[in-house]
Amino acid sequence: MSGPSTYVPQTGFTRWLDSRLPLLRFSHDTMMTFPTPRNLNFWYAFGAILTFCLGAQIVTGIVLAMHFDPSGAVGAVPGSSLAFDSVQSIMRDVNYGWMLRYLHANGASMFFLAVYIHMFRGLYYGSYKAPREILWILGVIIYLLMVITAFMGYVLPWGQMSFWAATVITNLFSSLDQITGGIKAGSHIATWLWGGFAVGDPTLNRFFSLHYLLPFVIAGVVGLHIWALHVPGNNNPLGIDVKGPQDTLPFHPYYTSKDAFYVGLFAILFAFLVFFAPEFVGNPDNNIPANPLVTPPDIVPEWYLLPFYAMLRSIPQKLIGVLVLGGAIVTLAFIPWLDTSRVRSNRFRPLMKQFFWLFVVDCLLLGYCGALSVDAARFGIPMVWVARLGTAYYYAFFWVIMPVVGLIESPKPLPDSIAKSVLGNVAAAPAE
Repeated sequence: MSGPSTYVPQTGFTRWLDSRLPLLRFSHDTMMTFPTPRNLNFWYAFGAILTFCLGAQIVTGIVLAMHFDPSGAVGAVPGSSLAFDSVQSIMRDVNYGWMLRYLHANGASMFFLAVYIHMFRGLYYGSYKAPREILWILGVIIYLLMVITAFMGYVLPWGQMSFWAATVITNLFSSLDQITGGIKAGSHIATWLWGGFAVGDPTLNRFFSLHYLLPFVIAGVVGLHIWALHVPGNNNPLGIDVKGPQDTLPFHPYYTSKDAFYVGLFAILFAFLVFFAPEFVGNPDNNIPANPLVTPPDIVPEWYLLPFYAMLRSIPQKLIGVLVLGGAIVTLAFIPWLDTSRVRSNRFRPLMKQFFWLFVVDCLLLGYCGALSVDAARFGIPMVWVARLGTAYYYAFFWVIMPVVGLIESPKPLPDSIAKSVLGNVAAAPAE
C-alpha cells in the first residue's frame, strides 16, 4: 500500500543509523508519508484517541502501583484491609494521588467509550471485510484483553463491590464442570484464580500481578494491529479501494494535525470528568471495605460491561448463561465471514443501515437492563424479558441478518473513486 520508501537521510549520523537500524526510515514511512485516503472523517480519529488512552492508563497505573499494597489482610481501620487502606492513603496522603487515581479509574471508562465508538465505526463502514480480516481479529483480541484487565483492576480497591464482583465472576467458571465432567476444569480454573478455596488475599495478589502485566500485552497487540493496518491501508467511509495517488494524502501533516485536534477535544472531556464529576461512573458501595458477611443488594459491574452482564442474568440456567456471555464476544471474531455483502460501507446499503442502528439501540438497551435489579419492571414489563429479547437480537444480527441481508439486498451504486466523490469534477493532483 505504501510503496517504496521515500526517506533520504540528511546527515552522516542518520545515514550511519539507517544502514544499521532503520528506525527513522520506519517512522518516516509509517507516520509521515504513509498514503491515507483523503476522505477520512471524524470517526477515524478514535485510533489516535485510543493510543492516547492506553498511554495514560499505563503511565498512571505504574505510578499508582508504587503506592498500592495488594493485600487483603486487615488494615488499620477495623473491617478494612491493607489494599483498601492503601487506596485511601493514595487519595489523601500522596501528592496529587487523588488526581492519579481518578485519571486511572475514569481513564478506563474513557478507554471503553472510545473503543466502542471505534468498533461501531468499523461495523458501519465494513472495516472488517477483506483484506482486513486479521486487523479486525486483532482488534477483538485487544477488546477481550481490555475487558479482563478492567475487571481485575475493578477488584483491586477491595471495596464491597470489588470483592463481590470477584466472587460472582470467578464462580462462573465452576459451571464449566458440567461440560468437562470428571476433569472439573472449571473448578480448577476458579481455584487457580482464587489461590485457595475462596476469594481472598491470594486472589488480590494474582489480580494485581495480571492487571499490571496485561496493559503491556495490550500495547504489544496494538503494535500488531497497527502493522496489520499498514499492510492493506486504511478503509474509508465509502468502503472502496484506493485507485491511485489522487485518492490519498500523506498522513503528516494532514491527519496528524486532525488527530491531534480531536485528541485535544477528547482530553478536555476527560479532564472535565476527572475534575468535576470523578465519581460519576463509580459505585458508592466500593467506598465501603470488603465484607464477605454482607452481600450488597445489587452486584453490578462497571457500565462498559453492563450489556454482557444483562445477557448473563437473562438466562436462568447458569451454564447456558456463561456460554451466551462468552459467545457474544467470540462472535465478533467471525464477523468478516458472516457478512456476505460485496459492499463494505453501510452508506450504500439502505436495508443493512436500518438493522445496524437497531443493533446500536439494542446494545444501549442491554446496558440499561444490566444496570437494573434482576426483578425490575418498566410499564409492567419485566426487564429480564427485555434483556432476553435484546440478547436474541444481538445474536440474530450477526448470525442471521448479516448473512441473509448481504444476499438479498440491492446496494446503491458505488462512486468511481475517492477523489471524484470528494472533489466532484475538479481534477485532483497528488498531494506532496
